[in-house]
Amino acid sequence: MIRSMTGFASASGSLPPHAWDWELRAVNGKGLDLRIRVPDWIVGLEASLRKLLSAQVKRGNVTLSLRLSRAEQEGALQINATQLSSVLGAMATIETRAAETGVTLAPSTAADIVGLRGVLETSNSEDDTTALAQMLMAEAEALLTSFNAMRDGEGAALRKVLLGQLEELTALTEEAAALATVRQAALADTLRRNLAKVIDNTENVDPDRVAQELALIAVKSDVTEEIDRLTAHIAAARELISGEGPVGRKLDFLMQEFNREANTLCSKAQNTELTRCGLALKTVIDQMREQVQNVE
Repeated sequence: MIRSMTGFASASGSLPPHAWDWELRAVNGKGLDLRIRVPDWIVGLEASLRKLLSAQVKRGNVTLSLRLSRAEQEGALQINATQLSSVLGAMATIETRAAETGVTLAPSTAADIVGLRGVLETSNSEDDTTALAQMLMAEAEALLTSFNAMRDGEGAALRKVLLGQLEELTALTEEAAALATVRQAALADTLRRNLAKVIDNTENVDPDRVAQELALIAVKSDVTEEIDRLTAHIAAARELISGEGPVGRKLDFLMQEFNREANTLCSKAQNTELTRCGLALKTVIDQMREQVQNVE
């Protein structure tokens, strides 16, 4: 089943003291262009998200944004053991030197020591982001599921449109084949009349040369090969549209082949009705090509 390149999904979540909003969107693109905007202090998050998206999105310009905020709150207080050891060592040195010089110092209390800079500090909950990263990845998977559901829905609508256009191409190709058959008899009569005029007004005509020219004209005006190729392209397109996996690139290439055969048919037509049919083919092919640009 084909999938659209365009899609959108959003979600919100929280893990106190953090809250966040996700936004995932994609538009058409020739290849895969991933743009991931997440906080760089969450270790490994961007790499994990890139791997997740790359596994399920194969084509398009994709942007994933995470806006994360942290609630203001009082953190838990804790002793900085390293700083405390440094302070106590310095105090012991000071007291020893003071005693040596006969200076009497007032005894220090625990409150005095705690009040010194760096001894008592607020714990930083962002030091370990493992739990936060795990929850964000779980939400990212759910977000991607919603995103793909939208792309699948658009893909189903695209499939219906493309199959309808293939029906039009089938009908026009069959009409072109019928017109070519009718035109063949009329073209043969015209060639015979023109040849008779040439022979009547020309002396020493080389029969072999005449046969070569007639064969060349017949080849240049024969559209059987173009009609056969159009029929084959229609069958190939149906198979791609009904298959699995990304097929946008293949369909895009096939549209170029469709257009090439329609152009050649028009150039060989030499008939008003067949030319009209060829132009109608080109119109539907152009419309189909526009739709194919949305296919992953």
